[in-house]
Amino acid sequence: MKTEEDFKNGQVLLIDKPLTWTSFQAVNKLRWAIRKAYNIKKIKVGHAGTLDPLATGLLVICTGKMTKQINTFQGQEKEYTGTFVLGSTTPSYDLETEINATFPTEHITDALIHKTTEQFTGVINQFPPVFSAIKKDGKRLYEFARAGEDVEIKSRQVEITEFEITAIRGLELDFRVVCSKGTYIRSLAYDFGKALNSGAHLSVLRRTRIGDFKVTDGLTPEEFIATIPLEG
Repeated sequence: MKTEEDFKNGQVLLIDKPLTWTSFQAVNKLRWAIRKAYNIKKIKVGHAGTLDPLATGLLVICTGKMTKQINTFQGQEKEYTGTFVLGSTTPSYDLETEINATFPTEHITDALIHKTTEQFTGVINQFPPVFSAIKKDGKRLYEFARAGEDVEIKSRQVEITEFEITAIRGLELDFRVVCSKGTYIRSLAYDFGKALNSGAHLSVLRRTRIGDFKVTDGLTPEEFIATIPLEG
C-alpha cells in the first residue's frame, strides 16, 4: 500500500477513464481521494494527455514530483482502437453532436477501405476538429463552435505509424491506430470518409497505450481509490 510520502515523491498512476468522464474529473477524483486518505492539504496531480468525455481508456496521471515528467509522457507515441461509421458526418466528427449530412456508400468495397488506409500513414497534414480544446485568441475552439461562430483553423503535421481496419461490419469499421502527439482520431475519421468519396464520423474511441504504458495495466478510478485507505 502506498504511503503519503510515496504520492508526494511522485507516482505514475495508470487509469482506465470511464465513458462520459472528463480527464479533469478523473484527476480531481484521485486528488480528492489522496488528500482525504492522508489528510494532505495540497498535492500536485495532473494528467499526461486529455481524453474526450466520449472516449475511454488510458490516462497517465502523475502525482507530486512526477508531475515534472508530464510533458515527456505527453510527447510519447499513442495507440487507439475504436469504430468509424461510414455514410454520415457530424459537426464535432463524433457523437457529441447530431448527424448533419449523409453520403452515398454503395461504391465502397472492403478492398477500397483497406487501400485507403495507406493515404493516412506517415507524416500527414490534419485539421483539428472545431469542437476541440485548442486555444485561439484566448478561447477554446469549442467555445467558438458552440456559439455558432466561424473560426479559421490551421492544419498541423502529425505522424501515423500504423493504421489498420480490424473489422468491417456493414457501415461500421473497427480500427487500430498508432500515432504521434497531437493526432485527432475524430479528424482521421472525417478525412477517411472524405477520401472514400463519402463521409464518416467516430462512434467509439479507446486509448490503449501511451509509450510503454498500457491500459491493460490500468485501474478504473474506483479501483484505484479502493487501494488507498479512506478513513483519513
